[in-house]
Amino acid sequence: MAKKPKNETTSKKVASAASKILRSQTASKAAKSVAGSALTQRVKKK
Repeated sequence: MAKKPKNETTSKKVASAASKILRSQTASKAAKSVAGSALTQRVKKK
């Protein structure tokens, strides 16, 4: 697995879509896994 540069983050639009997927009752386990991964790359507000 290739290492990801530290300066790459998930955009607000993608993070919002990922959040929607995680809340979905019909999303697959794989989709939720990818969505969770995207959210862990999101810069946290202080």
